[in-house]
Amino acid sequence: MEPFMENLRASLRLSYGQKLFLLATVPLVLSVALITWIVANQSRALADREIRALETQLIDAKREELQNYLSIARTAFVNIYGRAAPDDEAAKLEVTRILSAMLYGQDGYFFVFDYDGRNLVAPRQTNLIGQNWSGLDDIDGVPITDEIIRLARTGGGYHEFQWPKPTTRETAPMIVYVNGLQDWRWAIGTGIFVDDVRETVAAARADVESRIQQTTFYILLITIAALLAVFLTGIVLNIRERRLADAKLKELTERIIDTQEEERGRVARELHDGISQILVSVRYALELARRRITSGDVRAGASLDKGIDALGGAIGEVRRISRDLRPGVLDDLGLAPALQSLIDDFSARTGITVDFETVVFRGRLDEDARIALYRVAQEAFTNIERHAEATQVSMALKGTAKGGIMRITDNGRGLTRRSSGGLGLRNMSERMEQLGGTFRVMASQNGTTIEARVPLSHMLPPDTSARKLDNTA
Repeated sequence: MEPFMENLRASLRLSYGQKLFLLATVPLVLSVALITWIVANQSRALADREIRALETQLIDAKREELQNYLSIARTAFVNIYGRAAPDDEAAKLEVTRILSAMLYGQDGYFFVFDYDGRNLVAPRQTNLIGQNWSGLDDIDGVPITDEIIRLARTGGGYHEFQWPKPTTRETAPMIVYVNGLQDWRWAIGTGIFVDDVRETVAAARADVESRIQQTTFYILLITIAALLAVFLTGIVLNIRERRLADAKLKELTERIIDTQEEERGRVARELHDGISQILVSVRYALELARRRITSGDVRAGASLDKGIDALGGAIGEVRRISRDLRPGVLDDLGLAPALQSLIDDFSARTGITVDFETVVFRGRLDEDARIALYRVAQEAFTNIERHAEATQVSMALKGTAKGGIMRITDNGRGLTRRSSGGLGLRNMSERMEQLGGTFRVMASQNGTTIEARVPLSHMLPPDTSARKLDNTA
C-alpha cells in the first residue's frame, strides 16, 4: 500500500517545467477570459445604444412622412371644406372621392371615420366602408377606432397598432397620423407600416451578435496559439528568458485591445450603413413626383425639390456622423477652432445664432481634456437642436485660476423635454468625472445652461516656443 501511495504522490508532483507552464498560462487564461467578457459587453452596450438611436431616427422619419402626406391631402380638399356647410353632403361626397383616389406606394392610402365610428373612406380595404367600427381593437388589444377619433377630437396625433397589409393581408405594425375636421365631425388620417424598420433593427442586432461571436472566436484562437507558444518555450527556456515571455504576453494583450477597437469601428460603420433607411422618404417623394408628372400636375417640380432636399439632408447626416466620430480639426488646430467648426455646422444646419466667446489660456489643455470638452459641446448642441426649440445660443470657453471652464447657454424650453436623467447628460457628466472635473446643469423656464470645468491637473505648462499660443493649444 505504501509503495502505491508513494508512486501516486510522485506522479502528482509537478515538475519545474509544469510549474512554469501553469504560472504563465493561468494568468493568461484569466486575463483573456476577462478581456473577452469586457469586449463582448462593451460591444453589446455600444451597439445597443446606436441601434436604439437608429430605430428612433427611422421612426421619426416615418412620422414626418405621414405629416407630409396628410398635409398634401388637406391641400387637395381645403377649398371645398372651407366653403361647405357642416351638412353639405355634396361637398362631403366630393372630398371622399378625392381621398379615395389618393393612393401612394404599395399600401399607402387615406382613411376617414366620422366621430360615431363609421368608416367613410378606405380605398384599399373597401369592406370597411359604411360600417360602424367603434370598439375595434387590434390582435394585441390596442384600441383603434376609438383612439383615432379621440386624437381627431383633441387636435390630432400619432397612434401605433397592428393592422393587416392591403397587399399581403399579413398583420404588421402600423403608425397612423390623424387630424380632425371639426365642422364635419370627421377623423381623417393616413398610415405607414413600420415592419421594415423593425426588420432593419433586428438584422442590425443579429449582425452585431454575429460579429461579437466572431471576435470571441478570434480571441480564443489567439489564446490557444499563445498557450502553445508558452508551453513549447517553457520546456527549453530558463528563468532568464522569462522576461521575453512577459514581453510577448504584453504584446498579446495590446493586440487584443486593438482587436476590440477595430471591432467597435466596424460596428459603427455597419450602423452608419443603416442610415440608408432614411432615404425611404426620398423614394416616396420621387414616386409622388412621377405620378404628378404622368398626370401633368404642375406640382411635380415641388415634389422633386422636396426629394432632392431630403436626399441632401441624408448625405449630410452621414457625413456629420462620420466626422463626429473623430474630428480632424481637433487634433490639427486645437479645441477653439474645433468648437468654432462645430458651431458653424450647427448654425448652418439649424439657423440658430451662436455667440462664441473665448480667451487665451495661460496654460494649455491636454488631449484628454480637449476631447472631453469637445464631446460635451457636441452633445449639448445635439440636445439643443433636437429638443430645446431655442433661437439663440451663447458659448464661453476660458481659463481660470482653478482650470478650464466651458459654459453653453440657450433660450429654449429648459429641461421640460430633456430629462436630467437622460443618456446625453449622463455621458457629459461621466466625461467630466473621468477627468476629475465637474459638470452642472442649470435650467429654468427661460432656458438651460450647462457648465463643464476641467481641473488644473489637465492644464499643460505654457508653450514657450516661437509658435503663437492658440486659444486652447
